[in-house]
Amino acid sequence: MLAKIASFGLAPGFLALLSPLLVACGSDAPPAATGEGEEPVPAAALSGGEGTVFDTSREAFSLAARNLKGPRRDRFFLGNALFNMNWVTAPSSTTGLDGLGPTFNASSCSACHFKDGRGRPPESADEPFVGLLLRLSVPGQNAHGGPVPDPNYGDQFNHKAILGAQSEGKATVTYSDVSGAYDDGTPYTLHAPSYAFDALPFGPLSADVLVSPRVAPGMQGLGLLEALDGDVIEAAADPDDADGDGISGRANHVWDVEAGSPRLGRFGWKANQPSLEQQNAGALLGDVGITSRLFPAQNCPEVQTDCAGATAGGSPEIDDQDLGDVTYYTHFLAVPARRDLHESDAGEALFERTGCASCHTPRFVTGTLTDFPELSQQEIRPYTDLLLHDMGEGLADGRPDFEATGSEWRTPPLWGVGLVSRVNGHTRFLHDGRARSMEEAVLWHAGEAEASRDAFRALPESDREALLFFLESL
Repeated sequence: MLAKIASFGLAPGFLALLSPLLVACGSDAPPAATGEGEEPVPAAALSGGEGTVFDTSREAFSLAARNLKGPRRDRFFLGNALFNMNWVTAPSSTTGLDGLGPTFNASSCSACHFKDGRGRPPESADEPFVGLLLRLSVPGQNAHGGPVPDPNYGDQFNHKAILGAQSEGKATVTYSDVSGAYDDGTPYTLHAPSYAFDALPFGPLSADVLVSPRVAPGMQGLGLLEALDGDVIEAAADPDDADGDGISGRANHVWDVEAGSPRLGRFGWKANQPSLEQQNAGALLGDVGITSRLFPAQNCPEVQTDCAGATAGGSPEIDDQDLGDVTYYTHFLAVPARRDLHESDAGEALFERTGCASCHTPRFVTGTLTDFPELSQQEIRPYTDLLLHDMGEGLADGRPDFEATGSEWRTPPLWGVGLVSRVNGHTRFLHDGRARSMEEAVLWHAGEAEASRDAFRALPESDREALLFFLESL
């Protein structure tokens, strides 16, 4: 393992500092038996199937699947090292990971996905956007049915640049209050975000620019979601609401770069990526400015001449082996076990009764993947259908993404949400982090989820607390 990292040209002293990072794996074993006749761990606790880990520390999202053993586990730590290391400006003779930028948002994957968890929006106007990015486009579709980039600033706003290139400016977010009340009269206040751009060096954004804010999502269990049979996901779609329940989930079909054809989307806030490899390669390009076999061209709009003339770190800047190691790592990040099962039974029943489970599907069984036996035929509890749902005007970004409309979002998985505060030190939820708690996230639901939101608002306080306690148990 260290021999592979050493091939990047890292100094021995740095390798010594890196070693604890590579071998640290936390407590991923099931709770020890306390006596003869100990009952097995209930299936409902095994959110990630046989790979579920039993850890509630700050490392809860960073562990390898428990059923990943032996040499197959070693590659996980190679990917972990790449995920955490900083890319630097080319040329570099010290790390081997050069080619940062020319424009970028972060210098490593983990800068946005801290401890493999969720990002958050800035807490002040002076704090830069790191865990939150801004997608940009103009009306229309490209040749593959996807968004058309802004002509001057591309498809993602990059607020950083390497020496010799020009950053794209500064973005800020402010909030206004949205007041409401539960049916029992208890008031609440939500925060609605508004985004502004300043110091734009390449002229104004297009007059009709479409801006979509998106926080970095949690990384746990992604390989299990890729292991779900596409036919199972498609079969759950009900685009015309044929059953009349008010829920009309739709699949997104997006461009698969390697296949050169459309394919079911399942990753990203609008299910706009078909695979973990393409998701990772797209993030490396958009966030870090690293080219790959899938995305070999730098994100340099024609007007950004300094960007186009900047020194690259190779062609491509990440090779297939390293991209494969990062993707392998993201396949096997484990899901933490559900906690407080019996204490949260009442809240689970309310989750079903209020209709939340209509989109946040509790249970699936993964398909069979020849290359990933540990992810195959696993009974998992992700609480998502991976489909698009219209969430109403309050949450709409107005920006289509392949077949997703400007008010549709993919149902996010809920496994692990109760540990976000411990791992990431915040409780910011939804696609842009506007919700300051799970309660606020529920209250922002509208569109297809309006009936469920209204049912939640109608509950007595004790039942609302029980439902939220159930979410904290996941």
